[in-house]
Amino acid sequence: MGKTRVFNLDKVVEEFEEVTKNAAQVQRETLRKILEQNGEVEYLRNFDLNGRTDPESFKSCVPLVTHADLEPYFQRIVDGDTSKILTEKPVTALSLSSGTTNGRSKFLIFNDEMLQSSMQIYRTSFAFINREYPIGEGKALQFIYSSKQIKTKGGLIATTGTTNIYKSKQFKSTMKEIQSQCCSPEEVIFSPDFDQALYCHLLCGLIYSNDVQYIASAFAHSIVHAFRTFEQIWEELCENIRYGVLSDKITDQSVRLSVSKILHPNPELADTIEQKCAGLSNWYGLIPELWPNAKYVYGIMTGSMEPYVRKLRHYAKNLPLLSAYYGASEGWIAANVNPRREIESVAYAVFPNISYFEFIPVIGENEETVGLTEVEIGKEYEVVITSSAGLYRYKLGDIVKVTGFHNSTPELQFVCRKNLLLTINIDKNTEKDLQAAVEKCSQLLSSEKIEVVDFTSYIDLSSEPGHYVIFLELSSDVEQETLNDCCDCLDAAFVDVGYVGSRKAHGIGPLELRVVKRGTFERIMEHYFGKGATVSQFKMPRCVRESNGEVLEILCGNVVRGCFSTAY
Repeated sequence: MGKTRVFNLDKVVEEFEEVTKNAAQVQRETLRKILEQNGEVEYLRNFDLNGRTDPESFKSCVPLVTHADLEPYFQRIVDGDTSKILTEKPVTALSLSSGTTNGRSKFLIFNDEMLQSSMQIYRTSFAFINREYPIGEGKALQFIYSSKQIKTKGGLIATTGTTNIYKSKQFKSTMKEIQSQCCSPEEVIFSPDFDQALYCHLLCGLIYSNDVQYIASAFAHSIVHAFRTFEQIWEELCENIRYGVLSDKITDQSVRLSVSKILHPNPELADTIEQKCAGLSNWYGLIPELWPNAKYVYGIMTGSMEPYVRKLRHYAKNLPLLSAYYGASEGWIAANVNPRREIESVAYAVFPNISYFEFIPVIGENEETVGLTEVEIGKEYEVVITSSAGLYRYKLGDIVKVTGFHNSTPELQFVCRKNLLLTINIDKNTEKDLQAAVEKCSQLLSSEKIEVVDFTSYIDLSSEPGHYVIFLELSSDVEQETLNDCCDCLDAAFVDVGYVGSRKAHGIGPLELRVVKRGTFERIMEHYFGKGATVSQFKMPRCVRESNGEVLEILCGNVVRGCFSTAY
């Protein structure tokens, strides 16, 4: 018997189907509501809309902007200005972006509308997944974490968007409605110490191993990181379970108390876990072996998370991997309503009633936008968002590809971040191009049973001509000859015409491969956590800039081997 849910899953699906049937009209209505609510704010008064709420007037009067354009307005809010600057309603909370893209976090407004759109995304995504993979009563092993909160000069609380969501009553009630109960007590989720929280998530997951219905986290990266950590600490976890005594490394008293309430001596379970771990070959199939009733693994697995899918499949064996939804710190955009699709072909159907969307064609000399229902299948666009959280014609910086339509709303595949370009002169290689190059290198290394743990890149302009630097962390040592082959493979994998031509003409120097010590990328992650980022939002920077000197210092300070390409 499945547990009784507070809301009807079929009704949630029906509501999404209805709202996407006439997405163009829904978009006009969504823009009207946003502008009627916020039309008199200071920012919009600058553009002579004069009460007009139609898309044509809006696009002709209000300019396209980036966060840099809005930063002075946000700074006033941060400093305590309570006038109606960007939103009609008073600002009561701020969100911080992860800061992993360009090295520093951005302030954004978090309000009730943002919270409601989050709940809508969660409910809808779960409804479509549960239709394909129904779960009953039980538990969920969820690797979710809060982040530090700061108080601004003006007295507002600022934290990551996910933490703003997690601490809300609406989130807690929605999670009770739509998902199995989290294995971990609330004190673990809100622990200020990530390592202690992760340890307890794994321990609680093992305690309830037969009850777990699915494994989840915001991003594929944090699931992979959790199980890489498990490989190192599983014996200690077993000892905790065997004797019913929590490890001394858990020093947060509220966490100790909450976990100790569910931790009791269970030598039989400890023996079972030990036997199963001993029987695994290189940890293949770890998840279904230890959580035999899990039906799927769930999180965002596309875009910058794609490099972790190979390792996640290794852990998950034949369990389905489901990529849930698409959004950003600035707001939610779309959900995967076809959860049986393979990760490589996942596309996200846009919610036309969450925000007002425009799209800038990637190919073109101007920034003329098209509407949500005017995009064309097969073409790539930059996403522009107008929301109730004070963003008006805001360029998100995401490049997406339209793969089809769900009713009349487009389905989008995330391609890359616009500003994550490897470029020295006429070459233009995106995050997607970098991922493809590293994947070819990974295939070469797989024959040696070596895996790429993580990677990033850097443009070295310290000498002429400039050249690409690829940093790799590998699972084990590699022969120099293999390393040389990897370097040539990486260089040859960048097939952009500008890059190939520049390499042949010596306008770009030979690619440099630098191998870093094990744990280097974990140090980078910890660096961001120390600055207030959280695992729930963390994305490894794929192109490190000079402006992000601390990360570059960590990378360069941990290089153990290197070589230059001879591919050209």
